Order: sequence, then structure tokens, then C-alpha cells
Amino acid sequence: MLQIYNSLTRQKEIFTPIDENNVRMYVCGMTVYDFCHVGHARAMVAFDVVYRYLRKIYGAGHVTYVRNITDIDDKIIRRAQENNEEPGALTERFIEEMYRDADALGVLRPDHEPRATQHIDEIIAMIKVLMKRGLAYQKPGSDVFYDVSKFETYGDLSGKKPDELRAGARVEVDENKDDPLDRVLWKLAKSGEPAWDSPWGPGRPGWDIECSAMSTQCLGNHFDIHGGGLDLQFPHHENEIAQSEGATGEKFVNVWMHNGHVRVDDEKMSKSLGNFFTIREVLGKYDPEVIRYFIVNSHYRSPLNYSDQHLENAKSGLTTLYTALRGLMCGSEAEEIKNEFSGRFYEAMDDDFNTPKAIAVLFELARECNKHKSSDPLSAAPYAAQLKQLGALLGLLQRDPEAFLKSDTGESASGLTAIQIESLIDRRNAARRGKHFVEADRIRDELASKGVVLEDGAGGTTWRRE
Repeated sequence: MLQIYNSLTRQKEIFTPIDENNVRMYVCGMTVYDFCHVGHARAMVAFDVVYRYLRKIYGAGHVTYVRNITDIDDKIIRRAQENNEEPGALTERFIEEMYRDADALGVLRPDHEPRATQHIDEIIAMIKVLMKRGLAYQKPGSDVFYDVSKFETYGDLSGKKPDELRAGARVEVDENKDDPLDRVLWKLAKSGEPAWDSPWGPGRPGWDIECSAMSTQCLGNHFDIHGGGLDLQFPHHENEIAQSEGATGEKFVNVWMHNGHVRVDDEKMSKSLGNFFTIREVLGKYDPEVIRYFIVNSHYRSPLNYSDQHLENAKSGLTTLYTALRGLMCGSEAEEIKNEFSGRFYEAMDDDFNTPKAIAVLFELARECNKHKSSDPLSAAPYAAQLKQLGALLGLLQRDPEAFLKSDTGESASGLTAIQIESLIDRRNAARRGKHFVEADRIRDELASKGVVLEDGAGGTTWRRE
């Protein structure tokens, strides 16, 4: 029985969907003005695993996953002006770059990806309701604001009390606000900025109201799961609750999920510290599946500590799993096997998506593969099939083992092609047959120096990248 840690109640709860035939999840997506960074990768992969597992439990056709795209805001406008290009051209370019990164990491496309600029009418309609209900206001010539003081449970999600926030908050002073905590719903456009007509003047939506309108438009006023990074809990998600429930009069979300921060060598990742990495930069150093393994090998709620050593450890772990699959028949079409391994795997996943424990089960299966395949490869095949089946729920181990083990990517790339390596192995084998062992050892050392590991066995010599 699946239990999920609910950020709103601060405890694990048995997950009971509103409608088992349509489990609904919304996750805050990217603001598309630059390349995605490692923090984005963490969120994308974490909720991709949640999506995969929900589809496993309830059926692929009974889960609706929505992840929005913020394609208009101050950062986008500023970057477009710096680049001397139209905001729409900028966002289209970085949406494609986002897909390129997500696809590389094996992230499934959500069922719907609403863009803020395509839902202006719904956003305006929601603001109208908030104004009509006295929950929002506009002073002459000012932006439109949500009145936080009118929402009694404001702060429940984050555990922050409004009075304490007012006393210690570093909030930009705005004389048009009644309260420094009030958030902009409709921002009046400055000259030369993109704008849409509205009852309050030409402008654009605030960030929080975009998600309130898009999530309820796609999933209804009340849905199952809302996710995002821990940094979005306050004020973004706190304001989504206030605005959505204020407009609909219904409970907004049952379960709130937040993935942990990314740290770099135990320091918070930030541009100011110079330890800020884009996904594209990391993909230049490591195989995409290694990065994904690195992410899922930590629990989604825990801090993720990025370091080259941790990624090297991830590479080693994934290599171990693929090596176990090597040479075995393990088609993914095989009927699912239910045994003690699958039982422990699902038990781990049912415990708030405990992927580190689930991966530990994959290593148990890998040991079974290795134990059986040397004597009887046919008896190892069911374990290999199960390893692939369970790995698929984490988005792992779906490639041909040979392709992974012989891939030559990233900073450790040897520069040797597979044909060149095979040729050197043939020369080494010939030297061994002729008892020229010094030459055979020299070739082995040459390959080792270029990150190629040779493994001599009864069936001949196999190789893999280090």
C-alpha cells in the first residue's frame, strides 16, 4: 500500500486517490530562459519516477501528469532584451533545449504541458473571481494583488506564520501593497514589454496565479498530488493554495510533495559560489543514465550532494548492474515475476518512493544473475528479466548491456573506436597463442591506460569501458 510523505501534514499518509481511474498530478516545471541546471534534473527525474510508479499501480491510462512551462516572466523579458530577440523566440529555443536534456535523462513526457501564454483567458477569469470575492485588489495605476490577510490558513504548508514573516521578511517595498506579503496577480506592462489586455490594464500574469489557473484547468479544482522543488514551498506553493482555494471554494490538493535541494561538494549550489552546473555541462562528462542513476540513488526528499566522486560511484554501480545482464536473454516482454525480490522492491517504493532501497534489491538480483550464469545461463535468465523489469520503474537498465558497457562518452572517453579496440584484442589473442606474453601484456596495459577493461573467460575475451 503506497504511502507518501505529505508536506502539508508533515507525515507519511496512505495514498488514496480521489478517482482510481484518473490519478492526477501537477508538478511545477521550468521557466524557459536558459539551460536547465542540475536542480531541474533532480526534479524532473524524481517526479518521473513517481509518474512511472503510479502508472504501474493504477495503469498507464489512469494517471494524468501535468507539468507546466512558464514562458513569460521578468527573467524571460530581461534575457530577451539582453539578446535583442523576441521573448517568444527565446522561450521556444529553450523549450527545445529542455526537451533535449529531459529526453537524454530518460524522462517521460508529461500528459499535458500547459504554457502560461496559452492560458491567459483562464488566468484573467480566476483573477476576476478573486476580485469579486474581495480577495484581491488594485489601487489606481497599480498592479493587482492577492490579499493574504483574507486567507486564514496562509502559512500552513510552509509552517511560516504571517506575523513572523512580516516582522523579519526582506520583502521589496511596494507602496501599492496593503501588506508586504501580498503577491502580484496581474502585473501592468511597461513600455516595450509583452502584454495582454485585461480589465485592469495591459499586462501579464504573476507567477503564482499561472500555476493556479493551469493546474485547475487541466486537472479540476481538487486533485491528488502537487509537486516541485523544496524552494517552491514558500512563497510559490503557499500562494497557489490561497489563490486556488480562494477562487474555487474547494480544497486544492490532497498531497504536497517536495524534492530536496542540490548541494555541490556539501555546499549549496549557486551561481555566486561558482558551483552551478547545467545539465548540458554534466552530460558532457557523464553518460545520461549514470546521471539518472546518481539522482535516483538518493531519496527524493533528501539533499542531493553533487560531486565528481559521487558520479563516478554511480557509474561504477550502474556498470555492475549492466555487467550482470551481459550475455543473458532478458527480454522486457517477459511476464512479470513475483517473488521475494519484487516484494522487497515494491515494499521500498511503497514507502514514499524509497529508491535507494529499491536499487539495493536490483543489486541482489544482479548477484543472482552472476551466481547462475557462469554454470547455467538459462537459469540466470529469469533473474535478468526481473532486473530489467524492476529497473524500468526507475527508468534504468533498458539499454543493450553491450551498448552501455562499450559506450565512449564524457571526459573519460578514450578516443578508441570499438573496431580499434577489437583489433587490438585480436592482436593480443594472437600474441597469447604464440606465447608472446610480454607483447600480450603490453597491449592489455595500452588498453587499460585508455580506460578499456579486458575480461578473459571461458568464452573468450570481452571488454568494457572503465
